[in-house]
Amino acid sequence: MTMNQRREHRWPRPLEGRRARIWYGGDYNPDQWPEEVWDEDVRLMVKAGVNLVSVGIFSWAKIEPREDVYDFGWLDRIIDNLGKAGIAVDLASATASPPMWLTQAHPEVLWKDYRGDVCQPGARQHWRPTSPVFCEYALKLCRAMAEHYKDNPYVVAWHVGNEYGCHNRFDYSEDAERAFQDWCEERYGTIEAVNDAWGTAFWAQHLNDFSEIVPPRFIGDGNFMNPGKLLDFKRFSSDALKSFYVAERDALAEITPEKPLTTNFMVSAGGSVLDYDDWGGEVDFVSNDHYFIPGEAHLDELAFSASLVDGISRKDPWFLMEHSTSAVNWRPINYRKEPGQLVRDSLAHVAMGADAVCYFQWRQSRSGAEKFHSAMLPHAGEDSQTFRDVCELGRDLGTLADEGLLGTKLAKSSVAIVFDYESEWASEHTATPTQNVHHIDEPLAWFRALADVGVTADVVPIRSNWDEYDVAILPSVYILSEENTRRVRDYVANGGKLIATYYTGISDERDHVWLGGYPGSIRDVVGVRIEEFAPMGSDWPGVPDHLDLDNGAVAHDIVDVIGSIGKDAKVLASFKDDPWTGMDGRPAIVSNPYGEGRSVYVGARLGRDGIARSLPMILETLGVEVKDSSDPDLLRIERVDESTGARFTFLFNRTKEPVSMLVEGRPVVMSLADCAGATVTINPNGVLVVKQ
Repeated sequence: MTMNQRREHRWPRPLEGRRARIWYGGDYNPDQWPEEVWDEDVRLMVKAGVNLVSVGIFSWAKIEPREDVYDFGWLDRIIDNLGKAGIAVDLASATASPPMWLTQAHPEVLWKDYRGDVCQPGARQHWRPTSPVFCEYALKLCRAMAEHYKDNPYVVAWHVGNEYGCHNRFDYSEDAERAFQDWCEERYGTIEAVNDAWGTAFWAQHLNDFSEIVPPRFIGDGNFMNPGKLLDFKRFSSDALKSFYVAERDALAEITPEKPLTTNFMVSAGGSVLDYDDWGGEVDFVSNDHYFIPGEAHLDELAFSASLVDGISRKDPWFLMEHSTSAVNWRPINYRKEPGQLVRDSLAHVAMGADAVCYFQWRQSRSGAEKFHSAMLPHAGEDSQTFRDVCELGRDLGTLADEGLLGTKLAKSSVAIVFDYESEWASEHTATPTQNVHHIDEPLAWFRALADVGVTADVVPIRSNWDEYDVAILPSVYILSEENTRRVRDYVANGGKLIATYYTGISDERDHVWLGGYPGSIRDVVGVRIEEFAPMGSDWPGVPDHLDLDNGAVAHDIVDVIGSIGKDAKVLASFKDDPWTGMDGRPAIVSNPYGEGRSVYVGARLGRDGIARSLPMILETLGVEVKDSSDPDLLRIERVDESTGARFTFLFNRTKEPVSMLVEGRPVVMSLADCAGATVTINPNGVLVVKQ
């Protein structure tokens, strides 16, 4: 899909007679509990301010206990109980995991791994996206669900599937093989074009016919898969799951055209399962599941990921479908959240454009694989700090709605950090200059470093209008297609201010290297010509593990060997090293004029600290001023009503010490914060929301 081919944004409407509010709730699994528990659930939901729950996500076996035998009675009763209490339902298609009767009757729907082993039932998502048999059963269930609930006033949206590709991203079955062949024929048209794209002249991999295309199955330990083929298989896998989602979506929409549809993405700083920006054009409203990163990066990574979701949504309101009240259950060590983080984390998502805050899940499970995953109502019950915080958050969200937050959007930053899923997929290959460098790591480092100098950047997909920002950062954007190369050139030529880093513009969309020295297609824009990479590490005695810059920054993992710079380029920082290494005095950071604009090229992996140290010089060179009021101890995010000018400023403490400041405007929500006149002190894990 292109930037212009996106579905119209449609948001779930409030229940009849109810005002529009920030949606608040979570996954609800009443089928895990006896019905006598349901009344208590509804009572406590009302107490907490819950106004929406997602129901039926993993309920296929309960809804259709045997083939063509449906039991909607239990689901009708709980939806009716919820709706009468003012709690809307985001109803799942229930297709996330097939029941045992289906997989026993049709084992051919089970996906296979790259060695050919079958994924057996016993967990979830054990189905093939390309299985026509599974698709037939899933769409039959979708139509039955839609027919039964098409007139139900309490169902306000469809939750299609669940976290597509979380476990079945790659399938190497015979169905997948046929589908991959068809995908390649549709993409390339001729087998000669496939041979050219994949460079099959290398290692005698020439293909005579589309029937010779096979998925990138096991090729032996330590061997190297064809990079072009592997990149295309990742594209195909995202498209295959998307096609399955679209089939489900359309089956539901045909019967219930008035109900908006979504599915939950998994956008995080470390998440590149699917091309979520591509998927973003296929949903009526963007939804995301996000789980916190423990430790010192917690808040910054959350804000980075939420900003990317806002970019995928093109600044339309988006839905936080899942996050956690405290610990998850799927890490080796599952750290709890600190006091205050339950409220703060949710408000950080809201600050970044979310008009819905939901958790996994409402009531903590008593049994099963997720029984130790935190919930809104924990094992400890109503008398617990978690539930008290859940109630506090419900009141805060109600206050923000009353104050007019709905209808506002995340204010546009002057700086865009560009994120590209395909650059990440290409940089994941096992035959690269270093396995320690991937695209996915660099955007977060730049987001955090910019925050350290008081700038809150927007994180935007490469398909978006990043070229409409004052400053655009291309952080290790490994793939630059001809189209995106043109966009870069036009952006800077027309006055844009570009920051590009190492590992940017290495290859085109086929993963063919741009020749003539890196970064091949934009060398003249950034004013450098790189002859080779100089990776660093600690795996062999005596190899270099870092390289100093003369501005005090330190490079790790990789630097560029810049052989020459443009005649008008200016070196901002150089490497310092022993003279015999050939790196001493070489350019590390270079500024270059191009047309009406200017670029800065950073030829080293500097990490958050090194970027922050270098940013004042870089921004000054680009003519970018940082506001005097900026405070690196605070993460400052604003939502604006474009029609009235009303502004909500969210201030988050990024440190482990209290932070005090003067504020303009009226505080409307505070958590772990104290006001004394115009002076506010925000404690660690605290947040303040001010309306102006």
